[in-house]
Amino acid sequence: MVEYRLGELSELSGVSIRNIRAYRERGLLDPPRREGRSAFYDDRHLSQLGTINELLRKGYTSAHIAEFLSSMREGHDLADLLGLQQAVFGPPRPATLDIDAESDEARGLVSYGLAEVVDGRVTFVDPNIAQVVVAADEPLRYVQTILRVADGVADQLDELAQSVAESVQESLQAGDGLSRVSRRGDEAVARRRATDFRTLGRRVVTDRLEDVLTRYLAAAE
Repeated sequence: MVEYRLGELSELSGVSIRNIRAYRERGLLDPPRREGRSAFYDDRHLSQLGTINELLRKGYTSAHIAEFLSSMREGHDLADLLGLQQAVFGPPRPATLDIDAESDEARGLVSYGLAEVVDGRVTFVDPNIAQVVVAADEPLRYVQTILRVADGVADQLDELAQSVAESVQESLQAGDGLSRVSRRGDEAVARRRATDFRTLGRRVVTDRLEDVLTRYLAAAE
């Protein structure tokens, strides 16, 4: 069974560490497996976070979410659960976009890794993007906006990634210098630290970008 540390779970789910801890304290998220002072999560927790996010977007309160997850934990009849999920989430939305797979827009999405062509149809890689675009009144306009954003940040992303990588590398080298004796021969600790630092670097950039983007878009309204 694959297990994740808190930072890895946050990165995979897109939920901040602070919110994961809050969900755990409210009983929305199952307790992690403990090993000493370390906590380990698995795909069950990842699925729960996806459910929590979707319910919050639908406007459900923490109490409603707790009731739903409690029913799942208590093993209620599968048909009942599926009926509740259908009522909450509605019918599943297709991940495919009704545009020509040979169009400039389709080629642009594929070139940026945002979509792929499956059986002649354009299929989004990210289900969150698919949900927004497919449900839009003018999906092609949304796609064109996505491509403008991707084009506009391409160069900056390379510079940002390099800056993050350099900062992480400097931190790893500084840590090696401070604790080389205590960690001598402990490759597992070194690998875990490298993973933690990379995760932290990505999350800091993501959270800061969200804050700044929210401020700029609010000013533009």
